[in-house]
Amino acid sequence: MPAQALGAATGSAKLDAVSKLVGKLTKDMGSLSMAPKDRNHALEELKIYGRDPRNADPIFTKEGISMLLAYAFNDKAPSETSRGALRVLANSMVLKPETRQMFVNSGYATKACKRLDTDSWDDEFLLSRILFLSTYSDDKIKLSPLIKEHGLATSINANIGRHAKLKTASSLAAAGPMEEMALPETLKLLYNVTYFCPEEASAFEPSVPQIISILCDRKLPSSKVLNPPFGPLVNSLLYLDLAVKTSHSALFPSGEETKLGSKLIEILDRAMKEYSSQDLDATVTPVVKFLLEVYNLGSESVQKKLRDGLLPTSEDRQSVLGKGSSLSARLLKTSTDPLAPNLGPVISHLFFLMSNNDASKFVENVGYGYASGYLFRNNVPMPASAKVTFDATDEGGSQRPVNPITGQFIDREERDDLPPMTEEEKEREAERLFVLFERLKKNGVLSVQNPVEQAAREGKLRELRDDEVEELD
Repeated sequence: MPAQALGAATGSAKLDAVSKLVGKLTKDMGSLSMAPKDRNHALEELKIYGRDPRNADPIFTKEGISMLLAYAFNDKAPSETSRGALRVLANSMVLKPETRQMFVNSGYATKACKRLDTDSWDDEFLLSRILFLSTYSDDKIKLSPLIKEHGLATSINANIGRHAKLKTASSLAAAGPMEEMALPETLKLLYNVTYFCPEEASAFEPSVPQIISILCDRKLPSSKVLNPPFGPLVNSLLYLDLAVKTSHSALFPSGEETKLGSKLIEILDRAMKEYSSQDLDATVTPVVKFLLEVYNLGSESVQKKLRDGLLPTSEDRQSVLGKGSSLSARLLKTSTDPLAPNLGPVISHLFFLMSNNDASKFVENVGYGYASGYLFRNNVPMPASAKVTFDATDEGGSQRPVNPITGQFIDREERDDLPPMTEEEKEREAERLFVLFERLKKNGVLSVQNPVEQAAREGKLRELRDDEVEELD
């Protein structure tokens, strides 16, 4: 009869197996009397059972987590034993949120910070994930002491620096797949620490040049451009002070000031194509926020690069703005998409910023239709020229009049071939509107003054003869 596969028991048999494994490992954790091979085998089996929390309850108890912590941070335990316990612990904290508080209460976070100063991609991955998950504990982990007294910032900065040294495809290949897994976990930890503990964010500023280096130099994935590490790379910068000298120099290195801007435009262009409307809000918003910061801090050459890459061009003005497939058109459409309640306003803010915070220029750049909502929400007065035709340069360098509402060149607008309405038709339409408004007022839908009634009082309408009135159904 063939032996049962490791971790194959189910139901009550699984619960019994997990209980025995936890009991056996708990008995051994003080003396380390088990053979290393047997202990590692037991931890591996426990990890397999712990992937599905059903009938694996002993792992997630206070006693089970204490046992895992004792192995994970026992200086006398072999590295493979310690790493095996860390894997089970990390999985537990993902699947069972209550175990995050157990980790915080245990006081082992200080040891995790010390251990994070490592040359092992495996350890970096596991420890960064565990510390990251601990920031979501019910009683928030106290991050400031970990940064100031236990080297959390020093370890994170050093680890990101190790990743940044891998400049070539061959060096990345030699580092192996765990390097690709470790980097996003470290970046996610950096993001959460700077978000939850902004008063200590300056301790992580040495990582900015390294993050920018990785962001600019690594090859983008073939699909889903913001998959790790690129999404986490952008996110990790959002709560750091990029205006300090070392950070600013990293953003805009001499001779390559526009390199970062070009990379961000490439990322944004692909992201707007590769993600659905439902995913854009959470995925792309950080990129546009980062672009806002880059534009604010950049020189005129950087700002021009971003304007040229993001604002509507003369080609876009061949049709109504927002109707084409260019990056600017997709951004404009998304700016009013109800499925992107966070991304939309940030896009509009970026366009407003690239219009020198000038309402008139903003209307010219994106059209009154897209500009009006943003200006209203932000209490920016609508410019007097908002609905006045203006000239814009076409691809040949000539000036052509533009419809201020749609942003389209007027000579490219589709002509209305219908004959103009007669006076009788206009009056008949006004009568229809009057009746419609009265019905809406009676139903409580509207409480405004009927515009047709107002026009009649002002003598702008004449009474229709009986044979001119068309009854409404």
